[in-house]
Amino acid sequence: MLGLVTTKLGQLENPDDLKRRIDEAAKYAPLDQLAISPQCGFSSTVHGNNIAVEQQRAKLKLVVDTARAVWG
Repeated sequence: MLGLVTTKLGQLENPDDLKRRIDEAAKYAPLDQLAISPQCGFSSTVHGNNIAVEQQRAKLKLVVDTARAVWG
């Protein structure tokens, strides 16, 4: 599992950067054995990480969209 999307900041990662990082990881493990995810859950937002619910949704959508682009 590649935790490539931060849950600490609201700014979205660049999808092309995520794909490049997945390609880099695929040099060490077969692509069909890899997956993408957020680095951790969003529960820490209660204790200090200021990331809005809309930003959280956008991050999860980014994970799903990137996974579909890479794995179909």
